[in-house]
Amino acid sequence: MGQGSPIYRRILLKLSGEALLGHQDYGIDPVVIKRVAAEIIELLDLGVQVGLVIGGGNIFRGAGLAGGGMDRVTGDQMGMLATIINALALQDALEQQGTLARVMSALQIHEVCEDYIRRRAIRHLERGRVVIFAAGTGNPFFTTDTAASLRAIEIGAEVLIKATKVDGVYSADPEEDPDAIRYTKLSFDQVLDKKLNVMDATSIVMCRDNNIPVVVLRLNKEGNLVRLVKGEALGTVVVNKYLLTGTDNG
Repeated sequence: MGQGSPIYRRILLKLSGEALLGHQDYGIDPVVIKRVAAEIIELLDLGVQVGLVIGGGNIFRGAGLAGGGMDRVTGDQMGMLATIINALALQDALEQQGTLARVMSALQIHEVCEDYIRRRAIRHLERGRVVIFAAGTGNPFFTTDTAASLRAIEIGAEVLIKATKVDGVYSADPEEDPDAIRYTKLSFDQVLDKKLNVMDATSIVMCRDNNIPVVVLRLNKEGNLVRLVKGEALGTVVVNKYLLTGTDNG
């Protein structure tokens, strides 16, 4: 590959719903979603195929509603619908900038988006379309992190990039503990053993068992996604133990 060429052919990008809030308390910040769309388009211009899973926490979070007394299944279903709202917004932002995108939902909602069908999703990716996977796995009690791991495995993604508000994985919450240590590389087993806040345990195990690396990256720093896919060491990389080289992070 030439200088500046991508090191990945196909990626799965996981965005939290909160990533779309920007400086707002609720909903979607148009400025933020346009910037995210522009960065995704930069990846496409490099020849990278992009699948995307987005959460719904900026609108509804099922577990939180359940904690307030709502039936958990109903709360999770509301959360799934919130992810569809976010997915449609991102699809629109991409199309406004001249890029084809498809929303594929794990819940049937034919009037607004396609059903998720694995082979059709791969075909969209091969044709250069961004595929936004909505409604999680379609099942309650499973997070959008788990959905991201599942879709990454199903479409044959080479890496799962979790875009967050922090620049990697820390030993503790860096906003609460100034002595928190940022890890540059971890194994999946270290993440589980240390109970680090990367993704939920189910999604970590799925990536471990299917040998899909996870990179935790700061989203709100412009250009990070492109720099990462070009091979720059950013954020925290989580891989299987036998792939780790040099000194472990403890």
